[in-house]
Amino acid sequence: MVQSAPPADEGIPVMSDEVRRACGVCHPADAQGRMSRISYRRATPENWELTIKRMAALNGAPVTPEQARKVLKYLADHHGLAPEEAAPVMFDAERRVQGMSFTYEGDKQTHDLCNACHSVGRVLSERRTPEEWDLLIAMHRGVYPGIDGGSGSFRRGAGAPGVKAPVDLAVEHLAKAFPLMSAEWREWSATRAPVRLDGRWSLAGYQPGRGPVFGEVVVEAVPGEPDTFTTTTTFTYAKTGETVTRDGRAIVYTGFQWRGRSSGPSAEADEWREVAAISRDQQEMSGRWFTGFYGEVGLDVTLRRVGAGPVVAGIDVPSLRAGATAQTVRIYGANLPQSPATDDIAFGAGVTVTGIVEASPTVLTVTVDVADDARVGPRDVIVAGAHRPSALVVYDRIDGVRVTPQAGLARVGGIVHPKMLQQFEAVAFHSGPDGKAGTDDDLLLGAVEANWSLEEYSATFLEDDLEYVGELRPDGLFVPNVDGINPERSGGRNNIGDVWVVAEYAPPGESKTLRGRAHLLVAPPLYMNWASTEVGQ
Repeated sequence: MVQSAPPADEGIPVMSDEVRRACGVCHPADAQGRMSRISYRRATPENWELTIKRMAALNGAPVTPEQARKVLKYLADHHGLAPEEAAPVMFDAERRVQGMSFTYEGDKQTHDLCNACHSVGRVLSERRTPEEWDLLIAMHRGVYPGIDGGSGSFRRGAGAPGVKAPVDLAVEHLAKAFPLMSAEWREWSATRAPVRLDGRWSLAGYQPGRGPVFGEVVVEAVPGEPDTFTTTTTFTYAKTGETVTRDGRAIVYTGFQWRGRSSGPSAEADEWREVAAISRDQQEMSGRWFTGFYGEVGLDVTLRRVGAGPVVAGIDVPSLRAGATAQTVRIYGANLPQSPATDDIAFGAGVTVTGIVEASPTVLTVTVDVADDARVGPRDVIVAGAHRPSALVVYDRIDGVRVTPQAGLARVGGIVHPKMLQQFEAVAFHSGPDGKAGTDDDLLLGAVEANWSLEEYSATFLEDDLEYVGELRPDGLFVPNVDGINPERSGGRNNIGDVWVVAEYAPPGESKTLRGRAHLLVAPPLYMNWASTEVGQ
């Protein structure tokens, strides 16, 4: 049943008997069915999970795992975020390491206050009444009294007379910028459709260090379990031809938030989590699949529903050089023509399909020639009427390489705590029409095979981080050293530090060598991991 949204700040009635049984002892309901605290807040599934865990761990809430799953499902569905509200903070649920560098532009003081301890994305994943934002601060001060130390940002009345404390200014901003009710939530609560995802989905993805992947996901609804699905996934790494098959299960929260898990032949040891957002028309979903203790290994994925017509998921090469001849290109998709003519396939002016090497419903292998004067820039690919925009880039030169990510993070481990790896890639680029590197019109030409090395990041005299932080493998994967004190290092220090990660690349047929570098911070283990891990189970 779709629950209509109440007026602003009046609270959202809780209609679930399960929630009332599990939470009602501490959160009583009024005559309108509004439960204290719960009815005056909306949040993502991950944030509701954190709350349920805290209630059980600190307040002794007598909730079983099965009850917790039902409570979480109801609250995420009826006290969640609309698609437009969740989109800017997907990085938090997707466990993107670079999300830690995200800066909330709405209010610097609020960003600095919250981001000091956790990603500000967690805060932006909430909607509350003014009173609830204030109570959230009170909870922080009660549960984490250390936040009143140091600069005293959470301490009220610590500043000059008549001057509001940073925490008071943050509460004012949050109450105004992220109120309980919004136009987006009203509209989504009233119009969202039942979740129907059964069928075949074409998969296109990218895994840093391993390149593009293409395949298919078959989704089936689980009878008797609303919004719950099983999946069978098969995909191929275009670079190596390795094929992977995985089986999974997922739950959809709030009508659009896919949270799943899948495993390969080694089951538990090979479990991946899946976080994706489903489009309003339920024809596409995109997000991230990831694994590792820190979620640092993963795929960026896009799934498109397969119907009767052809679907172009993408191609195996990110770019083609002007003047290249007999270049082999593989086009991946679904329902592709099995007996295509060369003029059924188009890459735009200056790129000519010269032959069909092999054809199947999922892969077309063709040869192409690129004219010397082909226009530089992104190109679409069209196959029998199916269209994939900006599938590749035509270029006439490589102006440089840049290492991604520009700021990497690894964590020592392997003795007491798990290691956190960091994958780097060297991406070639063309400076674009303005001829200036580092501007918005740069053309990214894809990852290249580079020679990798580490260099000292000199911040003090006699730096020796390079000797101890870990190793950079030939494929750009950094593996940190072990955790704990290293007796071989002066001062009884551990193996943390920071270094430059350097990539060198010589373009084919050219005498020059291009060089790029990125900063890598090798940090201690994450001793307290607050990430949500049970969502989707």
